[in-house]
Amino acid sequence: MVYIKRETGRRGSRDDGRGPAKPGARRRPRRDDLEGRMRRKTCRFCEEKINVLDYKDLKRMERLVSERGKILSRRVTGTCARHQRCVVEAVKRARFIALLPFLKK
Repeated sequence: MVYIKRETGRRGSRDDGRGPAKPGARRRPRRDDLEGRMRRKTCRFCEEKINVLDYKDLKRMERLVSERGKILSRRVTGTCARHQRCVVEAVKRARFIALLPFLKK
């Protein structure tokens, strides 16, 4: 029996970028291949030049809260970090005064 020393690399992988070395396996499509380029959301408050978010503006507040009553994240709403801090503060104030519920069942 002759033992052949394998080259560097893991079992079942290739270094040339052609995908898996197993004969029936398919390459998993990348996220870019599936969706194309995702357009970055812009902050609504920056576009409208709103510096102070009013907690009494329920129409705007309800868009920033989920149907369960949770504050939506920056990824979902597209707000910038500065305005997200204002959103959190305004929603908490509106909850404390009972303009918004703490949670919905």
